[in-house]
Amino acid sequence: MGQLLDAGNTTTLAHYLGLLDTAGLLNGLEKFDSKLIRKRSSSPKFQVHNTALISAQRVETFQEVRSHPDAWGRIVESAVGAYLVNSSYASGFKVYYWREGNHEVDFVLEYRGKVIGIEIKSGQAQKTSGMQVFHKTQKPDRVLLVGDSNLPWQEFLQLEISTLF
Repeated sequence: MGQLLDAGNTTTLAHYLGLLDTAGLLNGLEKFDSKLIRKRSSSPKFQVHNTALISAQRVETFQEVRSHPDAWGRIVESAVGAYLVNSSYASGFKVYYWREGNHEVDFVLEYRGKVIGIEIKSGQAQKTSGMQVFHKTQKPDRVLLVGDSNLPWQEFLQLEISTLF
């Protein structure tokens, strides 16, 4: 397909992404950064509003996906992301992601000056170096590890997100 270096192409893609977001299908999460210019110039992280858009395109059965930790982790992360994006409309908080080098945090919530970092770990591997670097560099009000060994993702999906602030 080639690289999209032309500013017109970028504008067109941003417009299409806006249309998909308005239609309730897909949005692009901005990178969390205290500097607005870096936030706006970063590539978005695509997030579906409904995980059925992912599931409908898979040829594997639920049991097959569940038995592959990487695939299952992406589904769980997408489910949590969809829940956060949809909750943000009613509660007024912003949803971002954060990445610096090899370190990343899946979701960053911001509401009235308060910041929460959320890392999703659906399997046994609980490596959280991104969360440690995020905590050290961004000084969030709170960090959450959502996964099997901490707050189970099933319970997280039942929380009223605004109570976290």
